[in-house]
Amino acid sequence: MEPQKNLLLLSFLFISNLIFGMNSTFEISKTEEINLIFSKDSLKWANYYYNIQNYPKAINLYKKGLKQDAKNEHVYLKRLALSEAGLNNETEAVSYIESLLGLSFETDFINHEGFDDIRNTVAFKRLEKTYTPNHSFWSLLYLLFAVVGMYTAIILNFNKKINLSARLLISAFVFVHSFFIFHITLVSSNYQYEYPHSYLMSTCFSFLYGPLLYFYFKKTVQRYKIRSSDILHLIPTLLLLIYLIPIYVMPASEKMELMLHRLRNGLNPFDSEFLTLLVQLKLVSLVVYGLLIGKIYYSGSKERPIQKSGRRWQQNLYYIHVLYIFAYAAYGILISNTIASGFLYHFQVLSMALMVLYVGYSANIQPIVFNGILHYGNQLFPKYEKSGLTSSLSLELKENLEYLLNVDKIYKENNICLEILANKLNTTRHNTSQIINEHFNLSFHELINTYRIQEAKELLSADYKRNLNIIDIAYEVGYNNKVTFNKAFKNATQLTPSQYQRAALYSA
Repeated sequence: MEPQKNLLLLSFLFISNLIFGMNSTFEISKTEEINLIFSKDSLKWANYYYNIQNYPKAINLYKKGLKQDAKNEHVYLKRLALSEAGLNNETEAVSYIESLLGLSFETDFINHEGFDDIRNTVAFKRLEKTYTPNHSFWSLLYLLFAVVGMYTAIILNFNKKINLSARLLISAFVFVHSFFIFHITLVSSNYQYEYPHSYLMSTCFSFLYGPLLYFYFKKTVQRYKIRSSDILHLIPTLLLLIYLIPIYVMPASEKMELMLHRLRNGLNPFDSEFLTLLVQLKLVSLVVYGLLIGKIYYSGSKERPIQKSGRRWQQNLYYIHVLYIFAYAAYGILISNTIASGFLYHFQVLSMALMVLYVGYSANIQPIVFNGILHYGNQLFPKYEKSGLTSSLSLELKENLEYLLNVDKIYKENNICLEILANKLNTTRHNTSQIINEHFNLSFHELINTYRIQEAKELLSADYKRNLNIIDIAYEVGYNNKVTFNKAFKNATQLTPSQYQRAALYSA
């Protein structure tokens, strides 16, 4: 009987409204209204007032329904937002929309035509900028930097002329920068809400910037060989990863709630709860490794001969890293004070982008630079490989050849030949032969033998206790057998290796 009674009541009210007109101020008695709210048709009745644009009455009923009917909470929030928009109450409308987004992240609702009258208000524009996917100058610029960086990391790994350890270190360094910039791209364009699993996705790399560049400098400046004990430098990263794994394995809905919770509290949605501590620790890591890298660079510039242009590459790489340290310090101060805008906020990303672009430029123009030797052979777009030598290129190749002989000591490789040397110089056999003839006035074999014999003479002179056999010295300087070594040595010194050693010991 009760459902029939409610139905009769609703019918009566509906007919009465028709009689008194659509705009009548017909009032329901308090008792009848309470019964209506608690009935299953209360939402329909509230919608009726909304449809006839009696927004105050609709809002009153929607609010009461919101308290009583949790199952349809999202429906009430939508209607309340639209009703407030109908009254041009943009602040209240935005508040209900944000409550809806916290309950069910339906950003398409923001585009509802019912909000057209308040769409140009300050409050609603802020809402759209905060939640809906959008592209700005910064987001498009960051996307470009990220793509260039990832492309550079891939190209470096395919360049077999770069030392394996060096290319892995520098490509990983560039990738970490690019991945962070890509993450910022998602955040600045609000796509982190579309892809909740992007939450904190670059945070796990926070302590890798310093170690990767540090070991790259050790490898290229000091010719350092990576040891198993060096894994200790990864401990901060491993600890951070252990901390983040529970967050990474969360379902998308929980990650979304974390971002929205931070947003409601006026914080940056992609940063973690331990933001201030993380920023401080990362800054300490950057400073410590910056000092270590500086020590390697400045000591290397004094101890190891390298052409001016090659030293400039290392210098620029180091200075850009120092710039990033200062930029990140400024960024940390802003974030700690919940400021996520302005030039200083973007400056740390721009300094990272500068590093990416510089390495990308070098990978294109001078790929051999990553070995610690500068070379203008273009690995991606070979400019010189089939052309004649210019005077500037001739001098550049000469410097690089001297570096290979004096620093890398390639003459010690027992399989060295003109073809291999040309590949190391990133030029043709003809150009390589021409460089040797013009600048050293020797043939390829004469040049290699000259360096080998000089090295052998130094070893023989230093072997006071005669612990080394002649064959050991022959192998050490690059010869495959004793006969060839003895013949070459006697042609150069008029003495056999044994005679030279005795004479050296006697004169000492």
